[in-house]
Amino acid sequence: MNEQTFSLLLDVVGRLEHAIRDRDCPAIVALQGQHHLVLSDYDYLRDQQAASVFEDKAAAHAKRIQATRWVFAVPQVWVVTPGQVATRAVSNHQLRLGEAETITWMSFDVGDGVDYGRVPYTRRPNGEPIFDEPETFMVEVQPDEPMPGFRLLRALMSEDSDTAPD
Repeated sequence: MNEQTFSLLLDVVGRLEHAIRDRDCPAIVALQGQHHLVLSDYDYLRDQQAASVFEDKAAAHAKRIQATRWVFAVPQVWVVTPGQVATRAVSNHQLRLGEAETITWMSFDVGDGVDYGRVPYTRRPNGEPIFDEPETFMVEVQPDEPMPGFRLLRALMSEDSDTAPD
């Protein structure tokens, strides 16, 4: 990951950390191209349809500004088991055994390609989140449709996509 993409990652993660401290949990994407755009969506975690709508909208904006770099991040609850990571939406309920809160992120840079990672966080007894540093996965990742940013990446990599902003 180059310096510009890392800087964009820190910006997006910082925005999401601020939102989480305020007890919000939006998906946030920052797009850089001819312009710099930051989009957020509070319905993203509701269901796969809401997630798809937001990622399609982000892809349309990315195409419009000819984005060469972007970072997509969303808060989730992870359960790590051998060979896979299961996720669910964050909620106000207590974490179950084996669950951990994290910010899941994906970045893309036209020169460097795709990176995936997370920002794990825990909570103090009063509920205040304590964030770790962003981690980049150094093992092979096989993302699929539910991975935040995957639909956006696929839309931008296909030449025949016809998404348009609302």
